[in-house]
This record gives sequence, structure tokens and C-alpha cells, in this order.
Amino acid sequence: MRIQPRQQILGVWRSLLTACYRGEEWSWGGRNGSNSISDAEQLLCLLYPATEIDGFGLDRPDDIAEDIQAVLSPLGSPARIGATLVGVLEEYIDRYTEVGTSDSGVEQDIPVFAAGSYLSSANSQEPTADQRRLDVVDSYSMSLTLCLAALKFLRGFHGFTAGQSRPEAKELSARIERLDGRINTRLTAAMVGLVRSFVVNTVKPASPEGKAMLSMLNQTGTAPEAVVDSVGRRLERVRIRLRNDLTLSQTPGVDLYDDRLLFECGWSWSLVDQAAPIGFVDLPIASRPGYAVARPYLHFTVVALDGINDLTSVRTRELDLLDTRQRRLAEALQLRWDLAQRYWSAVARFGSGRWPLEDIPWRTSDGEESDYFSLVVSAVLMQDLLNREASDDDLNRAAPIFDELARRGRIISRLTEDDPAREMHSPGVTLSLLGSGEAASGPKLVWTVSDYATVLLKRTLQAARLSRTMETRDDLELLAQSIMDHLDRRAFREGPVTGLWDDPSRILGGPEIHEPSWYFTERVVECLVAAARMYREPPLRSPDLVVRAMELLTEAEHLLNRELLELGEQDLSSNRTALALAEQRLQRARRLIDERPGTASSLASQALLELDELAYARFDATRSV
Repeated sequence: MRIQPRQQILGVWRSLLTACYRGEEWSWGGRNGSNSISDAEQLLCLLYPATEIDGFGLDRPDDIAEDIQAVLSPLGSPARIGATLVGVLEEYIDRYTEVGTSDSGVEQDIPVFAAGSYLSSANSQEPTADQRRLDVVDSYSMSLTLCLAALKFLRGFHGFTAGQSRPEAKELSARIERLDGRINTRLTAAMVGLVRSFVVNTVKPASPEGKAMLSMLNQTGTAPEAVVDSVGRRLERVRIRLRNDLTLSQTPGVDLYDDRLLFECGWSWSLVDQAAPIGFVDLPIASRPGYAVARPYLHFTVVALDGINDLTSVRTRELDLLDTRQRRLAEALQLRWDLAQRYWSAVARFGSGRWPLEDIPWRTSDGEESDYFSLVVSAVLMQDLLNREASDDDLNRAAPIFDELARRGRIISRLTEDDPAREMHSPGVTLSLLGSGEAASGPKLVWTVSDYATVLLKRTLQAARLSRTMETRDDLELLAQSIMDHLDRRAFREGPVTGLWDDPSRILGGPEIHEPSWYFTERVVECLVAAARMYREPPLRSPDLVVRAMELLTEAEHLLNRELLELGEQDLSSNRTALALAEQRLQRARRLIDERPGTASSLASQALLELDELAYARFDATRSV
């Protein structure tokens, strides 16, 4: 199906309100119950497009488009929509904030990032209440994105309410100011959590972990010692910057001076064991002991990178949303974001032969293998290429990987009986949270990820946006449409959740599901936002088409000048009108010839046809005399 971001996002909004807004009250929770992550995902289904896509804004009631007003009419009039959203944001902050006392004895808000019902155990034993309160990197990243979206909305909406003299407007303005401060506190805490969850891990090449890493890096059968030396040279700058530039909350016990060791960097699943405190932030999360094993997880690394990407975006910088402490934390996160992307991008493309990324499935340093890991590494690679505006050579080589992952994930190929790809979508890939049993007495916890299709769609769209080769972009856009077909078949078709996700039983079999997954729906919305960004970009321009457009334009302008010579000054007939129209077309064609040569060619062709009709009419009139 064709990806139509506006229509599809409005469809999600309509379904969201049908499922969640009843009797002027917001209904929290979904398939996995209510927790800080799921409820943030629920709100982001609405707020993320509203703050990331021009034309979807809700902070200026007078500027809300008519179709958006119609979809959001359950929230009230345009002026009422913003007030309702303020109330829902207040509810969220109240639900996930505790009141505590700072080290200086001052009462303060303490943000809660508990993963709650998203956590499960590796056996039949239920997680303990203390374990349900554990944070994960998803909590920090999703809260970071939510807080930024909320601040963008609140700053704009406050400008609208502050200019009104009505008592209710003044009251609403005061509520917005209080809410702004509480969201800022949560944003600071989320940033601290991400800083303290970053980890660098060094391993000996002869260890089981080192051998697993070398099995991916060595695609040419080279001696291991030579591969280690080559990897060291390729990643030398990353190693030096990890050693010298990471001055905030460094990973303890890591030797980055010994270039005979392999290393990896990224995000663990939560605050890392023995992570150094951050002294300039007076919040418990800045000094609370960590518990996650100091080893990067691919999934949590991509989740963190996506959140930080929202933090470092041009839109965030232009709106000047961050205070002094947050800017310092943002600089620390920007550094980690850059180093992690460069590391995994280099590892994915290491060597002179076949890329390690092309050797599907990817094997992690703990020996685990999965097509999902290959997808996640390709996601980091694509984000790095997008950040650096890489060459088409890399993109042309990456495009077939997306197609292969779509086939292996049975998105564009047929499911077989007892197909292992089925479990990758439902229930999903299981990640062991090492250290979770020791952090809060109880069973070892696991984290399940079932976003294979949405990760693939988002990265395919990003690759298509970046590609400057028409054939590659066309292939990627066709693949994206096929993935969207797959997702569309998994959307609900009945009941109040119609148009939301995810009912995998529709194409994967298994028991029917009747509750929406905000985890999955929010990621579909992210894909639609990525599609909207791609469509905002100018279309690709072919050099051959530019030459062809210039040839047509030159001929048409010459013929126009000839016709104008034949036109008398007193001629007010339809000939003058036709020539004026042709001249307008050619003027517009000249303006568009560099950006949209295809459109310029069409305009020049139309003008040529009109000029030929005038010339033939004159010739015919002369012949009949």
C-alpha cells in the first residue's frame, strides 16, 4: 500500500481517542498494562507527530487544520484541545513522580522510570515488586523523547494562553509553567540515566567473547592477530576519544590503553554497575548505585541513539529548550551518540571483502545470534550514514541487506510451517537482563522486543531519504510499501481499537489479541513521521533530465520570441492570452529546472504544444487566403 503519512497519522489519532478518551477522561494502559514506558508511548502517538511534522501542530489553536480539528473533536474545540492535552500531561507526570527530599533537605520531585509490566522473568516465577520498579534504558529514552515533545508543545501553547486576559486563561498559563518545570526535572533525570547507562567493554581476543567478535569481523579468513591489528587501526580514533574525552561517568576498570584488546561500546540495559555519580545534578538517579552488567546491548544502544537523536535535532536547538545543566548533559550524550555510531558503523563495514553486516545473522560478543541483531546493527549504520551524508556506494550496498532481512523476517516472503521467523515477531526476541536478579532479589529478568517490522520500515525509509541513486531509492521505496502492507495486515479491524496495532495473529497465527500495544503503535507512528520527512525532501534530479529540460526550454523560449514578433501591439485576441500563458509556463519552468527538472520538462512541453498550435493556426489562415 502507498504510505500516506497525513491520512494514516490522522487515522491513528482517531482510533487513539476512540480507545482512550471516554467521558472526558483519559484511559491509561493497553495490552501490557500501565507503566512509565507504555503510557509515554501512548502519549507520543499523539504528541510526536504534532511536534515533528509541520502542519500537525496543536500549540496554536487558530492554526489547527480543519481535518485535524475534525479528528480531535472529542477533545473539544480548537482552543480546548491544548487545555485537554495539558491535563493529560499533568496526569502522566503525577503518575510517575514521587515526592522526596534532596541532599540539601529541600522537598523535590523524583521521577519514576519503572518498567513495571514490561518486565518478565526467564522462568515461570513472577518478578518481585522491587524488580518491577527497575529502570531500563527504554524508560530513559522514551521519557526523553516525550519530555522534548511536551516542552515543544507547552512553550508554544503558553505563548497563546499568556496573551489572554480571561481568568481561566491565566489559570491555564500558571498550570503550564508548573508543568514545564516538572517535565524539565524528568528530562534531566532521563538524560542522567542515559549517561550512566553507557558502557565500554574490553575483551581479550582469545576469550570466548573475543572469538565471537572476531568471527564476525574476520570475513576473509585472515590470521586473528592481523585482524586485531587492523581493527585497532580502524578504531584508533574512537578508542582515543573514549579514553580521553569521556570525562563524565566513565566505565570503571576498562583498559583502553592496551591496543591488543578488542573493545565495544554502547548502552547496557540500565544504570551500569559501579557507574560513577554525576555530582552537578541533585537527583537520586545521579548517585544511585547501578546494577546492569557493563556490556553493551545492541537493542538498548539503538533505543538510546534514537532518543538522543531527538535531543540533538535542529528543531530542539532552535527552540532553546535546555537549561545549563541539561546542555552539559546533552554534550556528554552527543559525544556518546557520535562514538557509538562511529564504532558500530565501522564494525558493520569492516574489512576489504564482504561486510560483517552482510554475514547474516549477526553474532554478539556473548555468542547470541539473530536476524534481529543484524537489523539493529544496520539501524545504527543507517543513522551514522544519515548523520554524515554518506556516499551512494555504502547505500547501494546496504539496500540489498534490508531486502534480505525483509525476506528472512517473512515480511515479503511466505511463512513456512514451524517457521522460526514467527517468534521474532510474536512474542519477540528475548534479551536477558544480566544483573537484574542481584539488583532486586528475585528471578533473572528478560526484556522482549517485537519491533522487527517497524525497525526495518523506519530504517528503509531513512535509507531511501538519503539515497541519491534513482534505482536504489525506487527499490527502497517499493520495499517500504511492502513492509507497510505487512503492518497494515496486522492492524486491528474490529472494535474500539480499529486502526491501532498490533494483532499478529492475523498473519502469523496464534490466539487473537484485542488490546492495543502502545509499544508497537508508537513505533508505527515513528515510521510515518520518518516517511513525512522523506516526502518533505526535494525529489531526486537526474542530470540527463536537467539537460533534456534545458533543451526543451531553450527551444520553447525561442519559439515564444518568434510568436511575439508576429503579434501586433493592438492584438487583444486569444492569441495574446495564449502567449501570455505560455510565457508564464516557461518562466516557472526556468525557476524549477534545477530542483524539479521533470516538472520543468512538462511545463516546457506544454508551452511547446501551445506555441505549435498558434503557429499552425497562423499557417492555416495564411494558406486559406
